[in-house]
Amino acid sequence: MARIAGTTAEPLPAGTGAGRRALHAAGWAMARAAPILLLGLAWEALAMSGTLTFYQLPRLSAVLVRIWTDAAAGDLLLNTGVTLYRALTGFAIAAVGGVILGMAMSRNAAVRWLFDPIVSVGFPMPKITFLPVVMLWLGVYDVSKIAMVVLDAIFPVVTATLSGIAGVDRHLIWSARNMGASRSELLWQIVLPAASPQIMTGLQVALPVALIVAVLVEMLMGGYGLGAAMVHAWRFADSHGVFAGIVEIAVVGYVLVKAMSLMRRRLLLWHQEALAPSTV
Repeated sequence: MARIAGTTAEPLPAGTGAGRRALHAAGWAMARAAPILLLGLAWEALAMSGTLTFYQLPRLSAVLVRIWTDAAAGDLLLNTGVTLYRALTGFAIAAVGGVILGMAMSRNAAVRWLFDPIVSVGFPMPKITFLPVVMLWLGVYDVSKIAMVVLDAIFPVVTATLSGIAGVDRHLIWSARNMGASRSELLWQIVLPAASPQIMTGLQVALPVALIVAVLVEMLMGGYGLGAAMVHAWRFADSHGVFAGIVEIAVVGYVLVKAMSLMRRRLLLWHQEALAPSTV
């Protein structure tokens, strides 16, 4: 018991601060989810209004039931797993290869002379035009689909790596050289850490690109996966299956983007951007 100005102050209940933080976090989460809930209500209301037929726009509640049915049957897990395997495998290859290529282009004039025109022309070009060639060379199975993901996702990583390295403060490099840092120490301890925020930005761009391309090539080439399941549903006039695929892909994309944002904050705890309020 503590006396303050002649009154008896009761101690605060244990966990009050934690409870307030939990309430604040719950309120923030509800505020963040409100636009999605409003969109869902608008979807349900439009479907029930009779403006469109249930074939053109099925009710959201019926689509959610279809997703639950697919999940119970194991189809959702299978198709999601296949799509994620292709997207994440292609993304990993593009991430490693893009960073290495970007580093090589920044450090070697001959490598930059060779690849800079290719990157400049290839980045804005629709890579889907290479799909017939990739199918001729690699077939119609996972290898060709992953190759298409790599082909699309590698360009943002290369350009971000180049930009990040080019933007490193030259005073840091000069200071490290004056202190006797070797070329490898300069690269791994100065240049790459300083360029890592820009490289992470390139990876954040490449990840949704990888998912988009994986779904697209599944739609075009068939087989298993979320994109292939949507096209299969469309061929049999199964509008519930088509809209279920849209919702499933949206959820997968949201989870991937948020996971990458969280990874960025964890990897860049030393950087000033980590001091900004989190939106994840």
